[in-house]
Amino acid sequence: MKAQHQPLIGTPLAQALISPRSVAIVGASDDVTKTSGRPLQYLRRSGFQGTIYPINPRRPTVQGERSWPSLADLPEVPEHVFVLSPTESVVDTARECARLGVKVLTILASGFSEAGPEGLAREQALRDICGSSGLRIVGPSSLGVVNPRNGLMLTANAAFAEPELPVGKVLVASHSGSMIGALVSRGMARGVGFAGLVSVGNEVDLSIGEICASTLDDPAIEGYLLFLESLRHGPELQAFARAAHRAGKPVIAYKLGRSAAAAEMATTHTGAIAGEDDIADAFFKDLGIARVGILEALLETFPLAKRIPLESAPKRVGIVTTTGGGAAMAVDQLGVRDVVVESPSAATLARLEQAGLPCAPGRVLDLTLAGTKYETMKSALDILLSAPEFDLVLAVVGSSARFQPHLAVKPIVECAKGSKPLAAMLVPDAPEALASLTAAGVPCFRTPEACADAIAAVFARRQPGQEASPRAAHSAPTRTLSEAEAYTVLDQLGVPHAPAVVRPFGVTTPPLPFGFPVVVKLCSADIPHKTEVGGVLLNIQNEQELSVAIDTLQRNLREKAPDAVCNEVLVQPMQKGLGEVLVGYRVDPEAGPIVMLAAGGIWAEVARDRSIRMAPVSIETAREMTTEVNALKALTGLRGKARGDLEALAQAVCALSQLAIRPDLRIVEAEVNPLLVLPEGQGVSAVDALVFQA
Repeated sequence: MKAQHQPLIGTPLAQALISPRSVAIVGASDDVTKTSGRPLQYLRRSGFQGTIYPINPRRPTVQGERSWPSLADLPEVPEHVFVLSPTESVVDTARECARLGVKVLTILASGFSEAGPEGLAREQALRDICGSSGLRIVGPSSLGVVNPRNGLMLTANAAFAEPELPVGKVLVASHSGSMIGALVSRGMARGVGFAGLVSVGNEVDLSIGEICASTLDDPAIEGYLLFLESLRHGPELQAFARAAHRAGKPVIAYKLGRSAAAAEMATTHTGAIAGEDDIADAFFKDLGIARVGILEALLETFPLAKRIPLESAPKRVGIVTTTGGGAAMAVDQLGVRDVVVESPSAATLARLEQAGLPCAPGRVLDLTLAGTKYETMKSALDILLSAPEFDLVLAVVGSSARFQPHLAVKPIVECAKGSKPLAAMLVPDAPEALASLTAAGVPCFRTPEACADAIAAVFARRQPGQEASPRAAHSAPTRTLSEAEAYTVLDQLGVPHAPAVVRPFGVTTPPLPFGFPVVVKLCSADIPHKTEVGGVLLNIQNEQELSVAIDTLQRNLREKAPDAVCNEVLVQPMQKGLGEVLVGYRVDPEAGPIVMLAAGGIWAEVARDRSIRMAPVSIETAREMTTEVNALKALTGLRGKARGDLEALAQAVCALSQLAIRPDLRIVEAEVNPLLVLPEGQGVSAVDALVFQA
């Protein structure tokens, strides 16, 4: 069969990936019950109009049609090759694809990075092949690529035996191949279809970010669902997320690794190292990605995210219901996710009363059984959707949704086309009503947990900020700066620190430029943690005590760190603030530069009381961060206590984050701990700093 030339949509990569005009299946089996027999069977059943070439050197026919002995024997070069043969043959197949000029190769086999040194060597061989040719690889450990729009069922996933998959508006990209099948089956039960599904596997070459970015100019794809086992290939994912935001195409993500056990499983499953989850969380939010924590919400969030652009930043939800118990569940689940459920204002209650509708003050507008009437629900929705105190209206519908959907559900469909977002949660199992809402593009939910999770995830998205500067890879180990050198870096950034004087051992020096009492510390790049070797002495009252203290530090140095190179001490005036914080900066291997503000001392680790953002941050974002650290609430003038200089703290956080756009400084990690927060108007002061330079 000759290929039917489809219109070129997306980049050349997207064309070969999800809309190829010809495909080859290497290792195609004649037995349709085997994994290697499924792709050909699925492609024929789905009506794929491109040319299909089964490759099997041991059989002249496969599943009743001609088989070819090798890729080199084909009458044309296929655009996309799916290799089903054993792991040991994959590298040779990749070399053949590169030699022939194949555009995309998808690899089913496992046994690569997760299989030890031999597997790592195979993976490197694949990278080398891609680097020296135009071949792009999906996988290994990929269950394939699916495009329901053109019948491309190039997959070995048993879930795609389903006939007539519904077509939708979102592209799914998943580290887990089985999850694309799970989402398809769950989606069919909900009437949710897809514009494409890609099992990316180990991302030896093509990453989720690059695959999704290649499809951004496809008008049939309006959003993206990502199933991530870990955060890797961060720069590509970040570039895609920023481009998707500019294109107005929402991105919804479900990522494993919230617990230590899950992170370990993700590592052993795909050979990736799972990043710290709170960094991943900041990564998603700061790039405008809605991260959900409930699998069902992954399917249900897109219509809501489509209705709520990031620019509107809604925070307040109004709830109207026909079932008080159902609404209470929604309020409860929203509340634990810090989503505000707003009560109708006095003006709104007056309008409801004038319309003859229930208007009792309260968190929820409960229409009771009267709300099951079309006219009642329609009138209530019209009033709530025009009320300025609500950014989103949620209609919670009871039993009528199952047995009489035309009563309470029909007005929701009719009102959903307005300018203000409207969502629905159905308390009973009401598949017919859910299907009608889904078909109408109305955000709708089966459970209060998924409903609240989706709303919270969409609300938590933030506008992507300034991009960090591109960074060259540093193969050399990092160098620890001494505290004195670290203060030089802080000076370049404009981060305030306590005055400091360096005194070499055994050298007569002039009097200190500041008064006593002082603190004296060992100053050496070899001693980053000074207290562990007795390298800090406090409350020194005069020059005589200072001389004795320096002798003590030298003795401690000889006893506890004899191999350290240290020829001087650092002297600073004793300072005390209203509070202490830690401000840190680091370049995460995948997420990139981040900045963190945390409670000082041990509380940063014990209570995990911290705020994290992608760096650099604006002063406005830094101010937001100060409101997110619970320990700082005591410095807001709470109960008459003295106010700390939180504005100066925000400026310091912003200043340290500028390391992300100062590649000239080559700083990969910096930590100011403690940074003293002084009384309002007096600023902040760093009294210790640890900096690592590439």
